[in-house]
Amino acid sequence: MTGKAIIIGGGIGGLAAAVQLRRIGWDVEVHERAPEPPDAGTAVGLWPSALRALDTLGLGQEVRRVSRPAVRGSFLRADGRTIGVVDMAQLRRRTGDSVRMVARPALSEVLTSALGDGVVRYGSAVTDVRDLTGCDVVIAADGLRSRARGVLFGHAHRPRYAGVTTWHGNTGLDSGEMTETWGRDARFGVTPRTGGRSNWFACAPAPEGARSPGGDLAVLRGLFGDWHPGVRRVLDRLSGEGEAVVHRNDLYDLAAPLPRYVRGRVALIGDAAHAMTPDLGRGACEALIDAVAVGRALAAHRRVPDALAAYDAARRRPTQRLARAARLANRAVHTSLPLTPVRDTALRCFLALGRLPD
Repeated sequence: MTGKAIIIGGGIGGLAAAVQLRRIGWDVEVHERAPEPPDAGTAVGLWPSALRALDTLGLGQEVRRVSRPAVRGSFLRADGRTIGVVDMAQLRRRTGDSVRMVARPALSEVLTSALGDGVVRYGSAVTDVRDLTGCDVVIAADGLRSRARGVLFGHAHRPRYAGVTTWHGNTGLDSGEMTETWGRDARFGVTPRTGGRSNWFACAPAPEGARSPGGDLAVLRGLFGDWHPGVRRVLDRLSGEGEAVVHRNDLYDLAAPLPRYVRGRVALIGDAAHAMTPDLGRGACEALIDAVAVGRALAAHRRVPDALAAYDAARRRPTQRLARAARLANRAVHTSLPLTPVRDTALRCFLALGRLPD
């Protein structure tokens, strides 16, 4: 089946869906409310399943070229002692890939270039998905605060504050290793980035929308200034020229999972369908997999309702399981001092005995 598709949202999921649909012969237009493509952003982690989705789009090798593999992953205590190690070599043996880190603008550029000129309409907001005409299917990829989700499913499925805020940025410190340090109530992570740089992030409980009169850097130093040297080296760089930009965002998931990802001729993908906290590092990955899945379903069925029902059946349960797991992980990481040894022991056992998802 082929036809005309309108995609709401020009982020990773929306662009990937556009590439997939054009590959199978659909006429596609993408409406993105931002005035232009992103030119800044931290890196996202792509697990092997997301890289396979990009291979389906014909873009896997290009994304591998502009990304950087994580050669090792470690979880540490605040004093620098190791809780456990992620076996990246075993993941590569099993799947042929490790986790790769790619800057969000670079990934967006690869996807946009595959579409050519005129497909993505920037500065074009869609207020009510029900008003769209002249198309056979609508793919809503409009993110955490999806207008399409609100119109179709109501306030019960609004974003819910997870109780944790995150700070993030990048630094000229070069690291091929992913590290995440867990202390009482808080954590600090460093991941590789292309160009000899690294991304960093920090998370801690805070009131929703809170801001510090003394500035975010002062908060970070108060929270993490006595942690191990690897964390302190990053903090010391944040006052340097070009590295002082600290972004802050509260973390959200959905107040209630959606009863379905489809309503009528509209399919929701990515954060619009299953916004999750970033604790498992799967948000961008699942958006890419959703995009491929909805395209495959439309290629395999003669009727749009049958195709969208097949997409919903394939993707709703696994993504909602991941969202629940991410929420539980968020709560476990940001636990109080008496429970931190139990938390650390559970993580160490999982890393030693469990199988990493791909």
